[in-house]
Amino acid sequence: MNTLKLISVLALGCSITAQAGVYDNTFSSGFANSGNIPAGNLSGWSDTETISGETGVIGSVSVNLDISGGFNGSLYGYLEYDGVIVTLLNRVGVSSGNSFGYGDSGFDITLSSSAVNNIHSYQSGSYSLNGSGQLTGTWAPDGNTVSPISSPSSFNSNPGGTGLNYLNGLNPDGTWTLFLADVVSGGGAPQVISYGIDITTVPEPVNLALGIFAGLFILGSLWRKMSGKTTADI
Repeated sequence: MNTLKLISVLALGCSITAQAGVYDNTFSSGFANSGNIPAGNLSGWSDTETISGETGVIGSVSVNLDISGGFNGSLYGYLEYDGVIVTLLNRVGVSSGNSFGYGDSGFDITLSSSAVNNIHSYQSGSYSLNGSGQLTGTWAPDGNTVSPISSPSSFNSNPGGTGLNYLNGLNPDGTWTLFLADVVSGGGAPQVISYGIDITTVPEPVNLALGIFAGLFILGSLWRKMSGKTTADI
């Protein structure tokens, strides 16, 4: 009987994990304008990539941003996929007490909905800059949906909007767009060096149910075969 249990568990495990995976999609070349984000231009910069060959549905998404130069408090950006728009950056640090936002230069960060601290107020706690002056670490996306050219006080009252977790359950294969804009002139020229969309997938509900059914079918078949044997044979 222990053998039967082991076989059934293995069968179920294979049927479930076959539909899941971890995918690191990193993009670092072929960018429009060589990745340079126009200063003081709401039209901004964007890059669209097609992701394919990923099984299951989205369980979680994190975004890696490597942006050099510029003035962090001037940057606005979002990730768009399948009709979902997630605000990643919205003039970090801007508030009624800080009209221009944070003056650090660049990001080398990961944005994840599982992070505790929001990127918008990263200077309110512990944070680190690398040798190039870029902010490092893992942060929750800004999420603030207010227009980046709104009055500073608007950033205080506007709650966080759609997070990366709103992408969960979608098919990951499709067209993804990263948009970034430097909305205030001055402060240097930001440039996208690279960015990544890391996707963890989980089994689709239908496939999960089929996997469980298949495991139970295997268990039943083996039980019928082994029930005809003697105890000594088992």
